[in-house]
Amino acid sequence: MSRDARLYPLRQTHVEPQDDALWNWAQNAQVGSRQQVKRPANEAELQQLLRQSQCQVRVVGSKLSPGRMLHVGENDLLLDLSALSGLIASDENSVTFGASTPLQQVYRTLTEMDRMLGSSPGVIAVQTLAGAMATGTHGQGLQQSSLADEALRIRMVLADGSLREFDRGDDDFAAAQVTLGALGIITAVTLRTEPFRIFTCHKFAVSADNLEQDLPRWNDEYPLSKAWWFVDDNLMHVWNAHEASDAECQRYEQNHRQVVEHANTGDDSLNDTIDQTLAHMHRDTQIHGKGGKQFRTVTRFRDFTDVTGDIYQLFCRGIAVPQINVEIGVPLENTPAIISKIKSWYAENRPHMHYPIILRCTGASSAWLSPSYQRPTCYFGFVVYYADDGSLSQDGLHFLTEIEKLLVEEGGRPHWGKYYDDQRYTWREIYPKWDEFRALRRQLDPQLRFSNDYINTLFD
Repeated sequence: MSRDARLYPLRQTHVEPQDDALWNWAQNAQVGSRQQVKRPANEAELQQLLRQSQCQVRVVGSKLSPGRMLHVGENDLLLDLSALSGLIASDENSVTFGASTPLQQVYRTLTEMDRMLGSSPGVIAVQTLAGAMATGTHGQGLQQSSLADEALRIRMVLADGSLREFDRGDDDFAAAQVTLGALGIITAVTLRTEPFRIFTCHKFAVSADNLEQDLPRWNDEYPLSKAWWFVDDNLMHVWNAHEASDAECQRYEQNHRQVVEHANTGDDSLNDTIDQTLAHMHRDTQIHGKGGKQFRTVTRFRDFTDVTGDIYQLFCRGIAVPQINVEIGVPLENTPAIISKIKSWYAENRPHMHYPIILRCTGASSAWLSPSYQRPTCYFGFVVYYADDGSLSQDGLHFLTEIEKLLVEEGGRPHWGKYYDDQRYTWREIYPKWDEFRALRRQLDPQLRFSNDYINTLFD
């Protein structure tokens, strides 16, 4: 298998409904067979299932992750824990959900309770709660970090079928926040909550000439900030959000809690750049005409305007389309210098840009395996969409490879749930608690039942 085929597998475009093969969501990797899937109806059945078997076990969740994270051998088990879903308990300051609750259900339930999480959401809400935590899913804003950092208690079934609860303040709680599924099977999570708040998001386009200074400033001045860097045109599209004024909140309530647009006519200053980006994407994906959902991720920037809404309405805006998504987190303090290096590298090489670079910053995380562990972080995100025939733009993949090299040299840590070249990283050098996590894994799972080739490569 070639290096690119291992890192960026092609997509199967025709999977027969009666096929016994079980594919990940992007259909670029078979993770096992449907016959291997067990669906325990409750936590007790899950415990019994583990006690009665000795094979390796992985949880499939929403299957959004790269297939290598989920794949098991033909005699092993895949678990569908969709029955462990929904609100279990709540009080004034916290909620407890089943681990397989989709994030969109978590957010909807909290909104109905006039509560919200302290963390900004990731862009895709069809993820399960436990899966999003286990991979370090994050949003944007230096005043918060990952979803896992909002956990107060994590309930887990261990390899021998016993139960373990990790409480915030326990010595090893920070290991349970981001686990990659390697410690046990999470069945319930208690999250701290905050009063429901409304935000106004200011959207604008600006030159990238001063991005080295602008990006830190935006993140210092606004609790929530996200930017798209259209490198070919040297332009930025920026979303900066703050808490809405009383008048804006009143308009929002009068609009039945639906997003309020601030102008009837949007700003068209980015439209030419959008057209150019769409042309690149059409060529790369061999899709003619208006195309599919992947093009809506760009066309939504056309004729933009400021908006008011809740944090989920404003920032949980991802469109789930099969793609290769690479995201690398680097120390925030190094980000201006890294931006300058990317500019110099781009000027020298003029690489093909398939999609704008996505920039999101977060505060430090307490989770041992979070890419933001102990440091405020800037995440650089890159996307290459699949063509209709399941292929990928070779120019786009070359760009991903070269930019990952640059970011690794700057202390980058990859997002676990996305794509990366594991051979570029020396894990114990970039994660201070790596050996402590490995030791806890051996303690909780001495037979390594929650392993597969991906986990073994990382920790053994």
